[in-house]
Amino acid sequence: MLDFMIRYMYRKGKEDWLGKDDEPLTGFSWRGGSEPETTGIQLWSEVFLVQKSDGTEVAVVLMDTQGAFDDQSTVRDCATIFALSTMTSSVQIYNLSQNIQEDDLQQLQLFTEYGRLALDEIFLKPFQSLMFLVRDWSFPYEYPYGFKGGSDFLDKRLQVKEAQHEELQTVREHIHSCFNKISCFLLPHPGLKVATSPAFKGQLCDVAAEFKEQLQSLIPKLLHPDRLAEKEINGNKVTCRGLLEFFKAYIKIYQGEDLPQPKTMLMATAEANNLAAVATAKDQYYKNMEKMCGGDLPYVAPQSLEEKHQFFYREALHCFSSTKKMGGQEFCDRYQAQLESELEEMWESFTKHNESKNLFSAFRTPAVLFVLVCFLYVLSGVLLFTGLSTFALVCDCSLGVVMMSMLIWAFIRYSGRYRTVGGAIDQAAGVVLEQATVVLNKSRGTSTSDQKKSS
Repeated sequence: MLDFMIRYMYRKGKEDWLGKDDEPLTGFSWRGGSEPETTGIQLWSEVFLVQKSDGTEVAVVLMDTQGAFDDQSTVRDCATIFALSTMTSSVQIYNLSQNIQEDDLQQLQLFTEYGRLALDEIFLKPFQSLMFLVRDWSFPYEYPYGFKGGSDFLDKRLQVKEAQHEELQTVREHIHSCFNKISCFLLPHPGLKVATSPAFKGQLCDVAAEFKEQLQSLIPKLLHPDRLAEKEINGNKVTCRGLLEFFKAYIKIYQGEDLPQPKTMLMATAEANNLAAVATAKDQYYKNMEKMCGGDLPYVAPQSLEEKHQFFYREALHCFSSTKKMGGQEFCDRYQAQLESELEEMWESFTKHNESKNLFSAFRTPAVLFVLVCFLYVLSGVLLFTGLSTFALVCDCSLGVVMMSMLIWAFIRYSGRYRTVGGAIDQAAGVVLEQATVVLNKSRGTSTSDQKKSS
């Protein structure tokens, strides 16, 4: 099924997207037979970028998971896979064979409890779309193939009856409260050649006509650009970066020996929700600052850059605070503090990058050392002329040290080695410049006060 979806996405929904009769089916690894092929969770290696009719662009990621309750997987394995796929998908296709049995619904019990907690927390349905795909449907005379027959069949299966066990009644009652949309599609058998021939490679000439007809109805309704369901968590649309945060948070809680409690799942969602909001706010700040002083843009005056930083900083914090989040105020405050800290680190990085573009800053050290050489050379000559040869010798030694420093600094800048030594020379030149500036300012202040007294 997923390989037909891949074919539809690559052919961008053209009328003949199903392809030629003799064309083999490629994509995710698959084969016929009684043994399972897929293990764990697999994502198709390409993200499909689709543009909707309103101009918005969405990314489509196709996920395949192993079947439930095979002879190699534990109940915990199946529950974990079902959990991760449901909580990270905008549309979860629950692929079942021939019918919807009671044990198929029992797998949803963990999520109905999580959904109840999530409803108390955010007052929104935690999951988006659940579609029961019943393949090899053998009773079209009772419920016809497709969505219409599937809808009628699902209504009957999810009906709450007094004779049912309380647990099953609870699951049925909560399924509708947990998912925004629940649907069912009844798919016919693909044909005897598909089921019995080991040489079958997915060519359409061996597939039953009614199966192909239903396939052409199902796939476009799922993947047509204007029918795509964008992933949302807590009412926020999830970006690719945000989805990664959710995967990391969920995988962390499923690494233990025991299945996580619904409360733990809720906290993991809250953590990922806040981390995604932090990532979005940081990304906004980074893009704004890049437009201001990044890359090959010219040097910006520090005061002007500081003003822009403050403005973009407040915008980033507003972006974070205006995003719907889970976990309560105290929980969210921790992530706001993390955001503020990371924004300050980014600001320091941008400041250093901007300062490196300042020509005076780049040539400050050699300029200071050159002036120092000239000053010491003149001072040595004056001292020697006045007979103070000892002091002149000290000046000459200092002159030699400064000239050696200039040569070492030039070598470090050229080779990129011994950067600590270069940093020390830069720092020393900065101190000399700072002290010289202080002395000049004091002498200027003294001369000004003398002029005022004389006047």
